[in-house]
Amino acid sequence: MMSEVMKDFDKPDFSVDKYTKQLVKECVGGADLQQRKKEIQVYSDQTSATLKKSVYANYMQFIETAKEISHLESEMYQLSHILIEQRNILASLTDEKSPGNAQNNEEGEEQPTQEDVENSHATRAVKEMVQGFNGNLEGKTFLNEGALIELDTNDYRPIQRVFFFLFNDVLIVCKVKHDKRLEFLSEYDPKKIAVINIKDLDGVRNAINIITPDGSKIFQSVTAAGKTEWIEKLEVAFRFDQQKKTNKKGPAPQPPKAKQSSQQQKDSPSDAKSLVSDLSPTASHAGKAVENYGPDWIHTASEEIQTLVAQRYFEDAQALIKRTQDYIAKDSSFVNAKQITEKVKALETQLTDVLLQELSNCHCRNLQVTLRASRRSLKILVDIGRARQACGTLLKVATMALRTAQREARRNNTEISELFFCDLTQVACEFLTAFETQPACVGALVVWCNAELQYFASQLIKHYLTKGTHLDAVAKCIEGIRKPCAKLTEIGLDLSYHLEGLLRSTLESLIEESRVRLLETVGRSEDTWQPYNLQTKSNLKRLLLELDALGIDMRTHTTGDTWINLTQSTVLFTRHYLQLTAQCAHLAKSEVLWPSLELLLRDMMMAQQAVKPVTGLSVDPNFVLKNKLYLLEELLPIAITNFRSISGSERKCEMLLDLQRHLRKQLAPVPKQRSVYQTDVF
Repeated sequence: MMSEVMKDFDKPDFSVDKYTKQLVKECVGGADLQQRKKEIQVYSDQTSATLKKSVYANYMQFIETAKEISHLESEMYQLSHILIEQRNILASLTDEKSPGNAQNNEEGEEQPTQEDVENSHATRAVKEMVQGFNGNLEGKTFLNEGALIELDTNDYRPIQRVFFFLFNDVLIVCKVKHDKRLEFLSEYDPKKIAVINIKDLDGVRNAINIITPDGSKIFQSVTAAGKTEWIEKLEVAFRFDQQKKTNKKGPAPQPPKAKQSSQQQKDSPSDAKSLVSDLSPTASHAGKAVENYGPDWIHTASEEIQTLVAQRYFEDAQALIKRTQDYIAKDSSFVNAKQITEKVKALETQLTDVLLQELSNCHCRNLQVTLRASRRSLKILVDIGRARQACGTLLKVATMALRTAQREARRNNTEISELFFCDLTQVACEFLTAFETQPACVGALVVWCNAELQYFASQLIKHYLTKGTHLDAVAKCIEGIRKPCAKLTEIGLDLSYHLEGLLRSTLESLIEESRVRLLETVGRSEDTWQPYNLQTKSNLKRLLLELDALGIDMRTHTTGDTWINLTQSTVLFTRHYLQLTAQCAHLAKSEVLWPSLELLLRDMMMAQQAVKPVTGLSVDPNFVLKNKLYLLEELLPIAITNFRSISGSERKCEMLLDLQRHLRKQLAPVPKQRSVYQTDVF
């Protein structure tokens, strides 16, 4: 049944308004509507879960496809090198079996040496593999080849991967592109360069410094043996001509031809293997398949991570740590895998400590600057799974910034309520943005907000809600706090209930103190019980406008140009009572304070009603009654209406209504006195 009803959502012409109207017609009562609401919510959750699963499945399929493409690309690259190698071998075989070579063999001339074949293959490999190289390599002797990493001369940061081809009179430097192809960079004469062995440091190992005509350059080898081999080969290239002259002066005696040919046949298999290994980087890796050393970069990863952390490149360090861990998780069979894993784990802990220290040190007098400075460290800590530590440190830093800002605000006599809740909102928004994928950290934010609110309330009581504070100042202070606190609900934080609980006892004591103080002021001044004369029209007009603003119109009680047909104490009490009602109404927005505030208003009205003329003073009883009836029938209803409207509550003022009924019974009209004339008639 539910699935049939929910099919309406899948229709292309679905209209929310029509569906809502139809739903209201079909449902009977609120319970039925609530049931339909739950069904729609369940369907919404199911649809959302299905979409998430679909997106996740597509994402995983995309990752698998990318992996397959990467594997295929690697295999194609290997096949390309194998084909080049096979073509070189076929070309060498063709050269050996050519008619010219056969004729030379028949004439008894010496066959080409292994060195000549190796040079020919190396020359052909360079021309085919290196893009952009147009140099002439004919007649040159091949010495060595291999991959190195070029480092920055200032901070030893890796710049790029390079590949060297070393001949007797030229060093060819190539760049290894992202697709593992070689691009020609430069060539140098080995006799015009100097090689300096760099001592191993914590930041860099297995490095050599080559001083070229273009300047000094630092290159790093994967292993110490590779570094030693390059130093030796570059030295051989530097002294190649001298060695050649020495060989010409004193040639070594040659063995007999029979023995020499047999020796060549015996050494030919191993020489062929070394030839293939030297000419092709892929073949050299295949020759080392017995001992898997892994990729070049993983052996230098720990040193690079240390360098990146020291230079504050935290994002690059975290990316390299993740790359290393992912590779080891897939393949941990290479040499020194366990040691590298332990080093990387220790470096990850070191990076975490550094980031937490960075986060702790980013506190500032300005909260916005503090939060902006913490974003970088927070993002990395969340990515490496240290969200709990990061959120705790962030909240400690935010606490320091918030309390510093409040102290400065108190010194400058600015409103701390707006500042506090604005800062609290900024911290909450920044926190939710940084840890949106970590729901477990939201609880820490709620606990922190309650703790900060408790501290804020204690400071508020200490500095602004002290004993003896007038009720109008209390009302303004509390109203200035409640409004920004209520705005926190827009980001999902409702702290109003907690705030009212923290301030309740203090506010009740201040209300009781104000009640006692105000009751003492009622009836202190002696009233002549005569109409109130304001002396001038402007004074009367000003008073009427002021009372209009408070919600009461006294124009019906004015007589003449400057008179009000009520006593001065009644008029002043009216103004004061309406002001007090507004102040109490603002505080009464919290239901827990309602009884205390209503009691204050009731006692004030009772005290004013109890005021009587001084004994011996000749007054008109009807005028006294008029003042009391004015307070009862005009002022009190308006005060009740204002109290309910300002407080925003539908609650009835039971105490004030009971007082009104009680006073109506007490006050009865006094009959007008009649003049009685007496005469003596005899």
